[in-house]
Amino acid sequence: MRLPIARRVFAAALSVLSALSLAAFAQAPADWPQHPVTFVMTFPAGSGVDVVARTIQEPLGKALGQPVVIDYKVGAAGNVASEYVSRARPDGYTLVFGTAATHGVNAALYKKLPFDVEADFVPVAPILDVSNVLTINPEVMDVKTLKEFVDLVRANPGKYNYASTGQGTGTHMAFAELNSRLGLNMVHVPYKGGPEAMQAVLKGETCCIMNQVQTVLTQYKAGKVRLLGVTTPKRVAAVQEVPAIAESGIPGTQAFDSSTWFALFAPKGTDPAVVGKLNAAVRQVLQQPEIRARLEGAGNTVRLETPEQFRVTVRNNRQKWAEVVRAANISIE
Repeated sequence: MRLPIARRVFAAALSVLSALSLAAFAQAPADWPQHPVTFVMTFPAGSGVDVVARTIQEPLGKALGQPVVIDYKVGAAGNVASEYVSRARPDGYTLVFGTAATHGVNAALYKKLPFDVEADFVPVAPILDVSNVLTINPEVMDVKTLKEFVDLVRANPGKYNYASTGQGTGTHMAFAELNSRLGLNMVHVPYKGGPEAMQAVLKGETCCIMNQVQTVLTQYKAGKVRLLGVTTPKRVAAVQEVPAIAESGIPGTQAFDSSTWFALFAPKGTDPAVVGKLNAAVRQVLQQPEIRARLEGAGNTVRLETPEQFRVTVRNNRQKWAEVVRAANISIE
């Protein structure tokens, strides 16, 4: 049966519009980007995440041919920024600057999240692996080695408070894993971000923190804090004199690895060609000698992976931290 003329005209017009839309979509990657790209930040200005984002901001903008803009949407251990980007248009212009905490730990830590850390995001590119380091205020804890630290805490259960950059962040989970492995009884005090947490340690409000190497270097070089052990399996170049926790010989520390990564994620549905262009641009920037030296000189290790490789990293990381969260019996409503 033939359709009425009006319906045939409408159907033909709809078909043409659909074809044009598909053609425009197919051409989009070649034209992308046509305006600035935004990094939505999970943690505040001055944090380790922010320092890294600002390090690659300008060179990445040059590689893309459009400026990179930083937008802070801080709160709930990165969940505010993650939720915002999960609902953003999947056009490659709005990315969340995530971490192993925001896109790994939080899935196990929070009983209810308004997004799925895997299903609602497309892994774009890792930036680097970050080593935390057990950092103490020597005026609060007069210890010089990890063994002395462990002995003192064990002799004084519940006495010492440790700071973190927020509930469920990498700084929290690194300490939670150490305490769980060694049976240490310490009190967790979460702060809004890195600057506040470090000030708490410097003022003696808390004894210590598992903070990123790059965020404690200035205080360490000034003699204000003491470093007892890095959380990566091996020592890091920036503080080569500081042993890895894994090499301490203390039972329970074998193969200890609570390093984390920083990375870019796009909303689900983002065109794979756009993701590919972003990944290639990030890799190009990270392989620039001056950028690599700057990042690794601060205690980080540049991580180069394709989107497909990084997707596997994200999944493995989520499973690892789910085990740590269960062992430490931590949850957030």
